[in-house]
Formats: sequence, structure tokens, C-alpha cells
Amino acid sequence: MKKVLITGAAGFLGSHLCDRFIKESFHVIGMDNLITGDLKNIEHLFKLSNFEFYNHDVSKFVHVPGELDYILHFASPASPIDYLKIPIQTLKVGSLGTHNLLGLAKEKNARILIASTSEVYGDPLVHPQNEDYYGNVNTIGPRGVYDEAKRFQESITMAYHTYHGIETRIVRIFNTYGPRMRLNDGRVVPAFIGQSLRGEDLTIFGDGSQTRSFCYVDDLVEGIYRLLFSDYVYPVNIGNPDEISIKDFAKEIIELTGTDQKVVYKPLPKNDPLQRQPDITRAKEIIGWEPVVPRREGMKKTLEYFKSFSKEDLNKREHKDFSSYSQS
Repeated sequence: MKKVLITGAAGFLGSHLCDRFIKESFHVIGMDNLITGDLKNIEHLFKLSNFEFYNHDVSKFVHVPGELDYILHFASPASPIDYLKIPIQTLKVGSLGTHNLLGLAKEKNARILIASTSEVYGDPLVHPQNEDYYGNVNTIGPRGVYDEAKRFQESITMAYHTYHGIETRIVRIFNTYGPRMRLNDGRVVPAFIGQSLRGEDLTIFGDGSQTRSFCYVDDLVEGIYRLLFSDYVYPVNIGNPDEISIKDFAKEIIELTGTDQKVVYKPLPKNDPLQRQPDITRAKEIIGWEPVVPRREGMKKTLEYFKSFSKEDLNKREHKDFSSYSQS
């Protein structure tokens, strides 16, 4: 049985990756410090003999006993409200954490896939964004702690590949949604759905003309799985190129939930990208991947997940702003 370490295992994406690798008959080691992750996302796995969990911060030395075949590094805050609240930890997990895991990959002779992001493109001047675009990032802006952590993460990963010969893979993840997102994490999908279920007006920051491209989590996981087992070492965009404006997306959510909210507008946060659409030509050519779940179908599944929340959970507030950010 092949063994895989998945960091950020209790988070949105990490937990779905745990499920996929369990399904593929791997022995899965989940690791998370639970700053933004939730054990509820993986509690169904604890009864399995081929799953184990370590509560650990990967910014500190990482040790895993025995052999290890693969590492998927998904530990990181992934919502603007998180990395604005814990900026130092965000920088450390992208730099020190990645360094530690690359060292572990070297020690174990394991293949490692690191989760990068469309945020490396910043507020892009090229549209759609392909992997050869270097980006437009404000290094000292409020989002810079995340953007630059991920850019450094890519650089050190390639350095380990070229200098030490480590087998590395880099996925640039675009906006992803689905069950197990945190309701109040500040991203636009749970923000709009939460406001609709609470009977509140939907908040748009800016004039709503900014665009996002939403990929359902099952599609994303499939792309990551294929990339891990490919022979390609350079960054690959994984996302859904079906682009939509935030204003039109708000209308879709109101229609989907059958509610009758108004839309209210607030100033656009600094450095919020105005356009976001992946060029997935490389993913199609290299790993034969493209998304198959239509946005409406994926949003229905996501809505059903949030409908299962108790009234108390729906009304919990981690913050009041940033609800039209839509970070991957």
C-alpha cells in the first residue's frame, strides 16, 4: 500500500484529497495544525486502518516514520480574511513549511506536489492567465503575504528539483468551491450563500464587474490527482475557465436559493483582482484534464451542504467584511 502525506488535511481541499486517496487504496497520513482546518471534515476517516492524523504545524520540523511515497502540501490559509488576520503564519507556512516538506521529500525519496494559486498572477494584466505569465503582484499590499508566499514556494520547489533532483509537481489552483468550505471564511461562494440563507442582502465590493471562474472541488481533485502521476514538473493551471462577473453571480445565487434579496455595494478592497480566468491549455495537453461539472450543478450541491447547518452555525460571524473576495 503506497503511503501519502497530505498537509492541510482538515481543510476544504485537503479533506477532499484525503477522501480521494483513501478511495484509491493509499495509506493516508493527514497533517494539520487546525488554525483554519476543522476535524469535522475528516472525522469519518478516523475509523479506517489506512488513515492516521497528526496535529502539527509544518512550519516546524516535520517527521514521518517509515517509508513515504508522496507528499501533497496543501497547508496554508486560503482566504483573504485568514491571511489578513494571520499574515506571519501565512508567510511561514509557504516558506518554512515548504522548505521542511521538501527536505522530507528528499529524505524519503518521495514525490511532492505543492499547492500554488492563481494569486501568483496578482491583479493580472494578461487575460486569460497562462502559466508563462509572470503576474502583477503588489509585494507590500495586504494580499502580498499570501501571493509572495506562494511565489516563493514555487521558486524553492523548482530549486529542489533542479539542484537535488527531487520529483516535484506544482498546481496553480483557481477559484474552487464545494462542500466543506467554511461558511464565514470571506470567499464569495459561502458569503453569498450564507447571506441568502440568513435572509440578508448580498454584499458586492466594487461595482460587481470583476470576474471569477469557479471550479467544483471534484473536478479540481481529479486534476491534482492526474498531475501528481504525470511526468510534468512545471506549474499547471487547474480551474474552470467559465468566467462570470460577481454581479451576475449574485443573480445566480438569488435564483438558485429562491430568495428575494437586494444587492448592496461597498468599496472594492485594495489589490482585489479585477479579472480571473485560467488558460487550461496546458492541463488539457499534459494530463488530459478539463472540468466536467457545470457551475449550476456544483452550486446546488454546495447549497445543500450549507442548508444542513444549524441556525446557530449560520449566524456565527467570524468577520463582517471581504465577502466578495473569491480566492482559490
